[in-house]
Amino acid sequence: MVTYNKPILDLVQFDKCDVQGLIELSASVGWDYDEKEIGTVLSSGKIFGHKNAEGKIVSSAAIISYDTSLASIGMVIVNKDFRGMGLGKKATRKCIESVSKGTTVMLIATEEGKPLYEKMGFNTVDFVHKYLCDNYITITKPSNNSDIIIEEFSGVDIDELLKLDEDAFGDKRSRFLMNRIKQSERCLVVKDNNGTIVGYGLSILGTINLILGPIVAPDFQTALVLIDKLSSKHKGKLRIDVPSGNDKFMMLLEKSGFINVSQPPIMVINSVNMPSRNNTLFGIAAQIFG
Repeated sequence: MVTYNKPILDLVQFDKCDVQGLIELSASVGWDYDEKEIGTVLSSGKIFGHKNAEGKIVSSAAIISYDTSLASIGMVIVNKDFRGMGLGKKATRKCIESVSKGTTVMLIATEEGKPLYEKMGFNTVDFVHKYLCDNYITITKPSNNSDIIIEEFSGVDIDELLKLDEDAFGDKRSRFLMNRIKQSERCLVVKDNNGTIVGYGLSILGTINLILGPIVAPDFQTALVLIDKLSSKHKGKLRIDVPSGNDKFMMLLEKSGFINVSQPPIMVINSVNMPSRNNTLFGIAAQIFG
């Protein structure tokens, strides 16, 4: 019987020189991280993982720390030839150790990853609903509500937008959100008749889908108008990940051509629940960002 020594693998923190290797690792498991998406992750947080003796990236895990007491883990990937060695657990543990002990760490788990996270002490606290759309159908009627206006975000009222997002998401996330706006195809804001921002939505052009989110709105009708304005001129595929508790919104998404393809769990460690949210978040930024 032939035996082989385990390969030497270094656990490192990645930087912009590693972007191409991370894209290749993502593609190896059928994920669609591109240069812009990884750039936003690197500029907003940290990515750890393993390299083999030849310098090839064979695992990754990213963490994005927000302003107060919340962080989000994602991009947990292990090359299929290096599974069963605990690399995903080690990279995820490194992410957790990179933030203070009082930080609530959340992640949105894959079906394959959930048992690993449970062993590490993560608990399921909620779910998101992953929706995909190949052919968008406009169902929203033109708004006759003279109390609101939807326009392109100029950047002037960034503090208003950050506060709106903080109340919706459960923590302020200044650095990430400003990076995400720079990455976005469009950033629309909803203003009331006093000129105050009461909602906003982003669209992010990926290699496969136009990603819709975050979507923050005072009600599901306004959220749908944002979806329509972000989606109607796009000729390709769409994706939105919707927090649970938005049943009417999801029902109307399905009438617009969206299909619910999975309901991955939101899991946390260092806490028993998510930070408080005010029920105005209709679409998350992406699963890696919570």
